[in-house]
Amino acid sequence: MVEEFKLRIAGDITLSSDPGKAIRKWREEFGLSQHQLAEEMGVSHSVVSDYESGRRKSPGVTVVRKIVDAFIELDIQNGSPTITKYNPDVKMDCVIAMGEYPSGVDADTFIATITGNNLNPDRTPSKTIYGYTVVDSVKAILSLGSEDYLKIYGWNIERALVFTNVHFGRSPMVAIRAHPLTPAMVVYQSPDQTDPLAVKLARLEGIPLVTTQLELEDLVSRMESLKERI
Repeated sequence: MVEEFKLRIAGDITLSSDPGKAIRKWREEFGLSQHQLAEEMGVSHSVVSDYESGRRKSPGVTVVRKIVDAFIELDIQNGSPTITKYNPDVKMDCVIAMGEYPSGVDADTFIATITGNNLNPDRTPSKTIYGYTVVDSVKAILSLGSEDYLKIYGWNIERALVFTNVHFGRSPMVAIRAHPLTPAMVVYQSPDQTDPLAVKLARLEGIPLVTTQLELEDLVSRMESLKERI
């Protein structure tokens, strides 16, 4: 969805009879100043100004790609308002699986079931897990604004948020830290490694941060199996 949106913007600029005007239109649509765009692109403000005014010849493919990438990256940093405005269906593409435990599952039982490793066991109180949501962390970063995080909590916020496609795990915990709702547990599925800052943020939030090396299909199956034990 995001890649398609990028292609749409790039095509609009490239095929326009006035590329500079199209660049300005999209920059303003993203709510950016010329200085913000220039800084993200790594060029001087005058370069952006010259393209928009037509003082420079029409940008080539490489420049258009840099402009569009800058639009998207800055929008993501701002909570993705423009991305989600133009791609309303992309918001929940990040959710892979979701389940509920009406009676609740003890956190230690949950962790044992997924053969997890709690990275901060002495800093977190005992929790009861009432559900789980499996989220693709990269898609979540690209598509979810802060107001959309409520949708991944299902029926109960006392749940495990399980993040796949994790490299270092900093971004998911930063997003959780910034949001008023706090899950009962955060799980990273097969992370490359875990950033110490992520562990620190989990401790500050008072929630277990758990890693598991299970394959995704097996992980979801084991979490689902807990429904039979309640």
